[in-house]
Amino acid sequence: MPQPSPAPAVLATPAMARPWRWPWWLAGVLAGAALQLTQAALWPLAAYAVAALGGLLGAVAAVVPSGRGRRPAWCGSRGWMLACGLVFMGGATGLRALLFLQGALPPALEGRDIAIVGVVAAMPQTGDSGVRLRMAVESAVLDGQAVAVPPVIDVAWYVGTFGEAAGAADVRRLSTQVQAGERWRMTVRLKAPHGLRNPHGFDAELAWWEQGVQATGYVRTGARDEPPRRLEATWRYPVQRARQAVRDAILAHLAPVDAGTGLDDGGNAARTRAAGVVAALVTGDQRAIDRADWDVFRATGVAHLVSISGLHITLFAWLAAAGVGALWRRVPRWCLALPAPTAALAGGVLLAWAYAVFSGWGVPAQRTVCMLATVALLRLSGRRWPWPQVWLLACAVVVLADPWALLQAGFWLSFVAVAVLFATDSIAKKANESRASGRLAAMLREQWVVTLALTPLTLLLFGQVSVVGLLANLVAIPWITLVVTPLALAGTLWAPLWTAAAWCVLPFAGLLQWLAALPWAAVSLPAAPVWAGVAGVAGGTLLAFLRWPWPLRALGVPLLIPVLWWQPHRPPPGQFDLLAADVGQGQAVLVRTARHAMLYDAGPRYGLDSDAGDRVLVPLLRSMGERIDLLMLSHRDTDHTGGAAAVLAQQPQAGLMGSIENEHALQQLRPAAPCLAGQRWAWDGVLFEVLHPLEAQAQASLPSDGPRPAVRPNTLSCVLRITAAPAPQGTSGQGAAPSALLVGDIEQAQEAALVARGAIAPVDVLLVPHHGSKTSSTPALLDAARPRTALVQAGYRNRFGHPAPEVVSRYRERGAVLLDSPRCGAATWASESPGQWQCERDAGRRYWHHAPAPLP
Repeated sequence: MPQPSPAPAVLATPAMARPWRWPWWLAGVLAGAALQLTQAALWPLAAYAVAALGGLLGAVAAVVPSGRGRRPAWCGSRGWMLACGLVFMGGATGLRALLFLQGALPPALEGRDIAIVGVVAAMPQTGDSGVRLRMAVESAVLDGQAVAVPPVIDVAWYVGTFGEAAGAADVRRLSTQVQAGERWRMTVRLKAPHGLRNPHGFDAELAWWEQGVQATGYVRTGARDEPPRRLEATWRYPVQRARQAVRDAILAHLAPVDAGTGLDDGGNAARTRAAGVVAALVTGDQRAIDRADWDVFRATGVAHLVSISGLHITLFAWLAAAGVGALWRRVPRWCLALPAPTAALAGGVLLAWAYAVFSGWGVPAQRTVCMLATVALLRLSGRRWPWPQVWLLACAVVVLADPWALLQAGFWLSFVAVAVLFATDSIAKKANESRASGRLAAMLREQWVVTLALTPLTLLLFGQVSVVGLLANLVAIPWITLVVTPLALAGTLWAPLWTAAAWCVLPFAGLLQWLAALPWAAVSLPAAPVWAGVAGVAGGTLLAFLRWPWPLRALGVPLLIPVLWWQPHRPPPGQFDLLAADVGQGQAVLVRTARHAMLYDAGPRYGLDSDAGDRVLVPLLRSMGERIDLLMLSHRDTDHTGGAAAVLAQQPQAGLMGSIENEHALQQLRPAAPCLAGQRWAWDGVLFEVLHPLEAQAQASLPSDGPRPAVRPNTLSCVLRITAAPAPQGTSGQGAAPSALLVGDIEQAQEAALVARGAIAPVDVLLVPHHGSKTSSTPALLDAARPRTALVQAGYRNRFGHPAPEVVSRYRERGAVLLDSPRCGAATWASESPGQWQCERDAGRRYWHHAPAPLP
């Protein structure tokens, strides 16, 4: 029997090897960007330029055929390509950062009144006090001289008194008067972008960096200031102008505001909130959604559907592709010119791009469009790469366009979900063979797989996971994607369809509210380190979709343990630690012992719908896994009580104590016990003592039959001394037992009274009275307390000038280390090491973070 002839040998060529070497270069690109983003400070420009050029030339040399003989074996190897990608991307990212920083706001211009001419570059964002504008600056003048300011700035235009809430009608009127694309002349007061820095907190400075904003501030509208003046309309930013027109039309149609009352016409709050959801789905204006609705969406795991996220854009692209394909197949001549699958793929990507642009072209939308375009181009070119290489290419394309996307939670959620769906594609295809039942089974399985695989990652990124998320998304994804969003988009052509979309939102919102109200709807766990999250994702992947025998898949269970049962370090018995949170111009200090915790003050209120409790303290307590036993409010001022309601809502077991009157609104949420001098208790060997106010002072502030006494709230501030167990014999340090003194906003008279009755003893840490105001921190108090460390909680460039220069000098003259929240961020101190402290800005320093000048 004749033997079959062997197949002809195929010589390997550079072109054939290239697809297998480039993935290593792409992996290097990801690694290079990740490494560069860990830098606390940037290198010289020459170093980045050499790295970028060398990495690029090295990769090209390994791929382009050489006419001078064979190159070394290592040139073009996997390791070589990985290193070239790493060096190139590290250098390129550093170059981009250095070039961007050249447009930063000069420190000498901070706090100065600058007359600018600029164009409104985005639709105005409404708030409870006014509107926020993004301006493309064309010229700037200070004292008659031209000055250089950043090309893009964010400014707030307040209605009425600075920083106070305004009527909804006034804010709506201002937001419609200022149109995107208009050129305005206005006087602004600017400062460098400066956000709050807390453990596991939101990095606002990174968000500004990604958006190209290099200065923030507000519009001057005082009696002595030149009023803002509209110069002309321009043809710039037409998409933003169209977005604003559509948003205003939706709100006017669904939630008209009565100019007399400032309320929506008819007072239908549910319809108004539904209008915000419809506006967000069409234009991407997330501020239109009520904060209470955001809480419900997060608790039920459907926030991605109303925030124009990656999944939202992907689902829209899928629907658009299906619609284009169906329409294309109805015209035979079109099919002859271009196959229907090709037209559907290209049409889906193009329509997704158009929707992403119209909805604001946010960073998540940009990432998703880049990913979809990359995958579509691969398919249209006829290449059939293995899915890991396709996934890697899409990741690299996104990172090449925006290296800082690696630090966004949405990047990892999107690409991990895509990887899981890629890996389960073959199984899904088998399920599709059984038509309707198979498609339903595939959808259920894919939703289950993605939910399980992303749970550890969600816990790592947010410290919270929705237990009802699987059920909520099974209803929400088809309802929002197939019903509400098409109606909302079609409303741009016929306005009554917006009403239909709003009516469809109402029952959906009711279902979500019912799910969110369940006691087990969401689970919050302490934030685990990165390695635990990576292990958890690997464990969820093993359990979710790998087609291994169950005994092998069960190996994923141990990998889930670190992220699910992580416990942060706590002080040992007899010791305590302090965390002075960065809350801006306000005060909030977390005190922890071995098994207890209390919060001293709850930070300020930033607006009607924003406060330090919701933005800072609740996420902070959740990330640390803390259940506080007591919330002590030093006095009633809003910079100390503004976040209390949010904290009490999240901590139902916490008691309430403080110097707040019986008529205070917080008393309706939880009765508050007064803090009085002489109160003492011990937690885990740590002593807590209230030193002020005296009972007679507190009684004098209560209302009587006559007129209410004129008592300043500052004078009644709760003064709390915390003392650890005595240190063992032979331990060096100031005093045998480390201690801290929290004094609220007491002033000179209260300081003198405390010193006179011998209530002040030397301490290791002193919370500087009244944020460093010149009305406090008298020499007598400092001589009695002799603090090693003094903590100032104040806002960056606050309008009160805290801390006052003379107060700073007093502390320095006595050798105290002065830490202030604008330069330190959240400050952490532990009684185990009373001479040491940690600043969040120093511990997590990155080159895009603002570094204010030292205190004078």
